[in-house]
Amino acid sequence: MLTQEHAQTANDFLVVADDEFASGDMLQGSEKMWGAAVHAVMAVAQQRDWPFGSHGALRTAVRRLSDENGDPFLIAGFVAAEKFHANFYHDFMEHDADFELSKDVIHQFVNHVLSLMDESSNGSPQ
Repeated sequence: MLTQEHAQTANDFLVVADDEFASGDMLQGSEKMWGAAVHAVMAVAQQRDWPFGSHGALRTAVRRLSDENGDPFLIAGFVAAEKFHANFYHDFMEHDADFELSKDVIHQFVNHVLSLMDESSNGSPQ
């Protein structure tokens, strides 16, 4: 998958996640939130020629982005995405104010990560 396709998939998954949540499917919505976050990180990692083929590699990429930008929100956003990923398997999240805040965090995380694509010092999208 090309860098721009990962970015588009991230944005598409945000829309699908919101639709899934609106229809009451917390599990599928949760997994799409996770997928949106992951594809955003994959887009930036691929552009920078960083490994991104495992959960650990994704976490490392987020740490690198956080260090590059002096932005601890990036790590916090990825942790929030991991919570949605875990919810897909364990169905522990309630649809409440905390849930809505977590959804907003993922939207912000994806948008922020994708905004870093143009700042790559390692060339253009593949």
